Amino acid sequence: MSHAKHEWLLGAAILASLGGLLAVESARQRSEPPSGYIVQAADWELAAAAVREVGGEVTHELGIIDAVGTRLTPRQVDGLAARREVRGIHPEGPVRVAGTPQPDTFYPSVIGADLLHDEGTLGSGVTVAVLDTGTWEGFQISKNTSNQFRILTHYDAINDTSGLGSDDGSGHGTHVTSVAISSGRTKHPKKYNGVAPDADLVVIKAFADDGQGTYADVVRGIDWVVANKDSYGIRVLNLSFSAPPRSYYWDDPINQAVMAAWQAGIVVVVSAGNTGPDPMTVGVPGNVPYVITVGAMSDADTPGDGADDFLAQFSATGPTIEGFVKPEIVAPGGHVRGIMKDDQIIAVDHPEFLVGNNTFQMNGTSQATAVVTGVVALMLQEDPWLTPRDVKCRLLASADPATDPATNGLAYAVFQQGAGMVHAHDAVYETRTGCVNGGLDVAKDLDGSEHYAGPARMDAAGGFYLKEVGYGWDGTYYDTSGVPWIDGVPWIDASSWTSGVPWIDGVPWIDGVPWIDTIDWVDGDPYPNGSPWTNGVPWIDGVPWIDGYTPPLAETSAINAWVEQEK
Repeated sequence: MSHAKHEWLLGAAILASLGGLLAVESARQRSEPPSGYIVQAADWELAAAAVREVGGEVTHELGIIDAVGTRLTPRQVDGLAARREVRGIHPEGPVRVAGTPQPDTFYPSVIGADLLHDEGTLGSGVTVAVLDTGTWEGFQISKNTSNQFRILTHYDAINDTSGLGSDDGSGHGTHVTSVAISSGRTKHPKKYNGVAPDADLVVIKAFADDGQGTYADVVRGIDWVVANKDSYGIRVLNLSFSAPPRSYYWDDPINQAVMAAWQAGIVVVVSAGNTGPDPMTVGVPGNVPYVITVGAMSDADTPGDGADDFLAQFSATGPTIEGFVKPEIVAPGGHVRGIMKDDQIIAVDHPEFLVGNNTFQMNGTSQATAVVTGVVALMLQEDPWLTPRDVKCRLLASADPATDPATNGLAYAVFQQGAGMVHAHDAVYETRTGCVNGGLDVAKDLDGSEHYAGPARMDAAGGFYLKEVGYGWDGTYYDTSGVPWIDGVPWIDASSWTSGVPWIDGVPWIDGVPWIDTIDWVDGDPYPNGSPWTNGVPWIDGVPWIDGYTPPLAETSAINAWVEQEK
């Protein structure tokens, strides 16, 4: 055989082998089942057309983020990635509501909501939307204090159907909803179980009975809320779920929908998540800088005694990856009583936490979020003109920080408790406006022209601090000019930790090391008053978070994994 013929035969064999491999790979790709993706373009119609042109299935129309939910094979994903009109392809991921069973607490009285109830402020005229597992329509949820039916509509984001009537096999959505708006009375004839017992309700079902949901279903639910906010008077949206961050806050599809809801004038209250106590554990959408992110406090199973209250160990802690302080506020999230039928999944799995007829005790930032949602409804009844930014400002300005008199400083870092414990009565009577979210522009964030970084940094020893402020050697908090903060709510007056700056040149990432910046602390100690991650420490003696406690001037002011009972 000639040398040339041998080379030809060898080349033919290689080509045949390569063709076989390609055929096998092609057959493999054809046989792989499609997976869920969210595809973005200039608008959802363009995204849908691109998906259909490569043979994919459109499952959700997500106009709020110019996207569609899809089912795509690997080959179809490759085809879309090559198309110029496609701006992003996001793999679906699990989203879970957040909350777990625990014993009793009396949160309306703890946060001062009962004082407002006595004055006739019950949340009337304000519609709350709860996006969760649905709800059971027990009378305490379906009717207000005047026995009037107050569920305006239901929307099932999983099946894209709307109208009256829904179910909740899980129990999580029922429990969360009842914490916010239950009209049930306690043994005291003038005390209510819910924070805003006369608020109206819109039910959004985006999670299955096992507490699992998808990005596309959650986004479709939020999209529906924004599109129908005027029809039903929706002013507040409760999101008691959390998902692990997979990108910067502005790139996440759920976060984009949440920012669009905030831009539309809806006060969005979200769960920090149950992934604490370590720093940088706040999930999606709690890492959105605009919204109100809520952490949880608990008690030693002594609901009438605030002296032993403490930060719940499960409560997720900031800062976020972009340097924002989260959570911004905390609320009762341990030993929380709410409504749940004994045949709903959570109650069946944990019957030991049933404490009466259709009454159940749970623990989680889900419940804390619902408490704050109820407070917002009370605020909007009294001042309907408030913008979401104004509501957030007043909530934080009126919160009670946990302090430690032994050190004359905070009992917990701002990254754990934010402004402190929510106080409903003080929030309603607070008068400040525009004192949060400085430097942030949600319109620019959504159109991609500008994104933002917060003030948090990490020192060389791995401790977090705020770039614009610092502790002095005596434990006093100083701003950059060296002047002590005053008025008892220093971060509100200076609004540094609630603000952002344009994300430019990789800030706050310096030289490839996250959060490294100039160390402003004396002797390199970012927390001269002790470790900020202390858990189970009582707030202080003397009921610091109720009865209008004000600290001294020198002080600064998805169902997740099972959370064990804390004492």
